[in-house]
Amino acid sequence: MYSPQSRLQAFIHHETTAGLILVVAAAAAIFAFNIDALRPIYEGLLEAKTTIAIGDFGLSKPLVLWINDGLMAVFFFLVGLEIKREVLEGNLSSRDQIVLPALAAVGGMAAPALFYSLFNWNDPVMMRGWAIPAATDIAFALAALSLAGSRVPLSLKVFLLTLATLDDLGAIVIIALFYTSKLSVLSLTLATLVLIVLFVLNRFRIDRIGLYLCLGVAMWVLVLKSGIHATLAGVALAFMIPMSRQDGRPLLHAIEESLHPYVKFFILPLFAFANAGIPLDGFAAARLIEPLPLGIAAGLVAGKPIGILCATMIACKTGLARLPEGCNVIHMVGVGFIAGIGFTMSLFIGGLAFESADLQTAVRVGVVVGSIISAILGVAILYMAGTRRT
Repeated sequence: MYSPQSRLQAFIHHETTAGLILVVAAAAAIFAFNIDALRPIYEGLLEAKTTIAIGDFGLSKPLVLWINDGLMAVFFFLVGLEIKREVLEGNLSSRDQIVLPALAAVGGMAAPALFYSLFNWNDPVMMRGWAIPAATDIAFALAALSLAGSRVPLSLKVFLLTLATLDDLGAIVIIALFYTSKLSVLSLTLATLVLIVLFVLNRFRIDRIGLYLCLGVAMWVLVLKSGIHATLAGVALAFMIPMSRQDGRPLLHAIEESLHPYVKFFILPLFAFANAGIPLDGFAAARLIEPLPLGIAAGLVAGKPIGILCATMIACKTGLARLPEGCNVIHMVGVGFIAGIGFTMSLFIGGLAFESADLQTAVRVGVVVGSIISAILGVAILYMAGTRRT
């Protein structure tokens, strides 16, 4: 018998539940955006100026930017912790485990970017969005995968989780290299000095988490002022957190476990609510066939599965890797479509690529439509693959 507390813990950590809450948050945003009485409240709330000040120093931003620049830095901090743990102890710690998902991740990022470019290559402004369909939303993807139930081999779930983790790492690199505005050399230099201090603390295995967090906040402010997207400070801080305390007790994993429910059940749903508001009339056929949303949807629905399947087949044919245990080509096609659920990560990159409200609406249309179609096709294919296997 499970205690009520253990049931609650299982519920909190269940990725399916996290995905369902994201769906509810996105639906609430779309509902609020399309109801005349609610839309002014929704937009006014997101644009409300919020100031955080300490003495004479303060930052004043609209609420939506505090969510996208501030709370999402916490999300990327958690992603950084997960990546570090996987590299040192988990699915990314050995060559045999990492080769296939790594190659699939590369194919699954390159092909969507190519598909997007085919629709937008002649417009330099639109080409800023080339990375939007390259992302995968881990929570949504695992939630969709769970709908196929026991028909999905455990090895395929591990493959998807590893692929999505590497996908996140790729997204971090893309944001750093391609979505950085004009740099402030002074702020970047100071942020680098803070990072060096964090590195020294790590090397001496200093385990005072409060000290790391204070320095992390300082680094976040400096990175924000430098022109590099502030969420990258979260990743840098995560890489500096020691794996264990001086007495041997786990530290990084403990922080990861404590943050997980707050990120899954508060930060990501709040981000979805703040960024998924789209006019339903935007789904008119004329809007859907515009190059920007069409390129995004094509990248997610076609580019993701084609890129992942091609990379997987090349790896297997050349002997570099083999399919996950109990899986066949149909499973890989299905998981390729599942990986096309971009949602939160695609919306996030879209917000970095375009400032225009009209273009951001087009991004949301492409991401929502592409993610929904990918989810439906992926679940259906995996369901049929499981039926054949049984």
